[in-house]
Amino acid sequence: MNNRIHDKIEEIEKYLAELEEIKPDIFEEYAKDIKTKAACERYTEKIIEAIVDLTYLVIKDRGLGIPESDTDAFNILLENKIISAKLASSLQGAKGMRNIIAHEYGEIDDQIIFNSISEELCTDSREFLHIISKVQ
Repeated sequence: MNNRIHDKIEEIEKYLAELEEIKPDIFEEYAKDIKTKAACERYTEKIIEAIVDLTYLVIKDRGLGIPESDTDAFNILLENKIISAKLASSLQGAKGMRNIIAHEYGEIDDQIIFNSISEELCTDSREFLHIISKVQ
């Protein structure tokens, strides 16, 4: 496995473990603690950014072309049957959520962020890491 890909996988795994350690189990605890919310949002940003970086590394390593955008990068993995349409869509949605958090487009809906962190982000990220580890 390419060292940069291996290092990026380890980085994402570390961020996921740290996020799961600080994330409360219930929304009310999340909503009332501004420091926890801020930390969870930051870890969400870091995880998604690292997944995008990993996507580009895999594309480059396999010589699959040059993506025109992050969305295109996920589509390249989909077209090459590396990830499923469902996972590509989920990761594209996560990237959109990351942009909302990072660039503060409008008001952040705490319930949506909490649900995403609790129900989707960690699961989708681990699925992605598993797939990439197998194909490398």
